[in-house]
Amino acid sequence: MIYIASDHRGFALKEKIKEFLNEAKFEFEDCGNLVYDKDDDLPDFVSKAAERVSQNPEKDKGIVICGTGIGASIISNKFKNVRAGLCMNVLVAKQSRGHLAANVLCLAADITEPSIAWMITKEWLNTEVIEKERYLNRLKKIEDIENNNFK
Repeated sequence: MIYIASDHRGFALKEKIKEFLNEAKFEFEDCGNLVYDKDDDLPDFVSKAAERVSQNPEKDKGIVICGTGIGASIISNKFKNVRAGLCMNVLVAKQSRGHLAANVLCLAADITEPSIAWMITKEWLNTEVIEKERYLNRLKKIEDIENNNFK
């Protein structure tokens, strides 16, 4: 399952990404905001998507969108088992999934055109985690940090 969320600054891009996801036959759930509201607040929606991903982090994914992507990334990374990355291009999307097993994609609506956002999203969704020893060791260290066991 893909959980998608945004605030007012990311709302239009979220709606475009949903269209693309529908066309490509990806299953998703919109965690809000479900209507444009210039006074809404990012944590109310991004936290819903990140929480759902945190419950099944190996299988589920999230796409969270705000103006810069930074707030969406910060909020998402507060949840255990969530590895969120702000991706501004296809290379970063591929490496965030392949090398770091990112399970939440953060997009910056203020500076990313919908067609570019879809190219980033497609690459991210279609990239498999690379199971080389180097990357698996890195993921173990990240897990250790998350569990306060890093030495």
